Amino acid sequence: MKKPASSKTNLKKLKAMKDSEINFDDIPELDEAFFKNAQIKLPEKQSVTIRLDTDVLDWFKQQGKGYQTRINKLLRSYMETHAK
Repeated sequence: MKKPASSKTNLKKLKAMKDSEINFDDIPELDEAFFKNAQIKLPEKQSVTIRLDTDVLDWFKQQGKGYQTRINKLLRSYMETHAK
């Protein structure tokens, strides 16, 4: 069975690379025209009440500011994984 391409990536080598060693030849440079037409689209948020186990909520809060965003990212990842 053929391994997926991602399993062939040498992450240690990539992390050790300097920015100057990265080849950007296949990535178009973003020019003024791109930024002239660029739009920032923030996701819509909805405030909800959710019941979480106390220890779960405490754990997320112990990670510091932004715990609600981390919970949202985790739920989004779960949703995207199971939507397929």
